[in-house]
Amino acid sequence: MITRIVKLSIDPKNKKKFTALFLVNRNKITAFNGCYSVELLADMNDESIFFTYSKWESTTAIEAYRNSTTFREIWDNVKPLFNDKALAWSTQAIH
Repeated sequence: MITRIVKLSIDPKNKKKFTALFLVNRNKITAFNGCYSVELLADMNDESIFFTYSKWESTTAIEAYRNSTTFREIWDNVKPLFNDKALAWSTQAIH
């Protein structure tokens, strides 16, 4: 299983719109083949920083999602709300 962490820096004036878009689209993301869950986390010290924390079956599933119409539609609506480039990490638990 892959845990995907994406850091998003959102212009503070767009914070409410961004969180609303996430809530509207969360079910579309989790319905995507290979996605087990997705959460939105807010930084406790910087109101402009958010993280998505998602669980995926594989890197292949993540790439299929990133190349999908679903991702493009969501990204096209969310990207204009950013005030910096998104950063992403794909991670695995160490057992």
